[in-house]
Amino acid sequence: MTKVIAIANQKGGVGKTTTAINLAASLGVLEKRVLIVDADPQANSTSGLGHDPKNVKTSVYECLVGEVEPRDIILSTASPNVEILPSHIDLVGAEIEMINLPNREFMLKAALDKIKDQYDFVIIDCSPSLGLITINSLVAADSVMIPVQCEYFALEGLGKLLNTIKIVQSKLNKELSIEGIVLTMYDSRLNLANQVVEEVKTHFQQMVFDTVIHRNIKLGEAPSFGESVVMLDAASKGAINYLNLAKELLQNNDLTKIKAEDKILK
Repeated sequence: MTKVIAIANQKGGVGKTTTAINLAASLGVLEKRVLIVDADPQANSTSGLGHDPKNVKTSVYECLVGEVEPRDIILSTASPNVEILPSHIDLVGAEIEMINLPNREFMLKAALDKIKDQYDFVIIDCSPSLGLITINSLVAADSVMIPVQCEYFALEGLGKLLNTIKIVQSKLNKELSIEGIVLTMYDSRLNLANQVVEEVKTHFQQMVFDTVIHRNIKLGEAPSFGESVVMLDAASKGAINYLNLAKELLQNNDLTKIKAEDKILK
């Protein structure tokens, strides 16, 4: 069964796209079929996986307004088992075009329902806003993963996002759940980062993933090569963090295949 996960936080610069790309690549390495949906007009997931948005002629925008079938514009990536539904700057205008349409909140869901059965996971990289495209992403999703930066303003606006999720749950998508909060950009040398981790884990408890994403040079370099960090340097701290996050995600969803002999304590 396919699981659709929206990666959302209206605060910019918290690691949404980094998480979308590298979580998808890690799941791909673990032999899961993954589709990334770039639902951000900045198209960073598209460029971060080696496709120049300027050369993208048809994108998720055309899928939303019904001009093309999503299966016709899916692009391959260098990461095994990972494909992408690309974005383009035109997506900025989609909210204006959709505003008066019936079922405007369900348009992305309708598009993804046509293709999601081909994948184990669909990961939606949301834009840093709580606009109509993000609402579409939450309606299309089974769960929400929330990246939270380990810095002073980390919790700023998180309450607003959780409130939006509650509204979507009550009015548009009763099955929507919170997959978890992912702490990103962690630097163990900083007291402030440690305080943020402690505060988030104390406040949200089991909603927080055990895996914490550390600050890592390779994570920053990977998009310039059009690759995930797993493909660029599998031994780097960033790659190991995201592989651990992928394994934790699978465990939380009872999707980890463990051999009988591995269950025996030695």
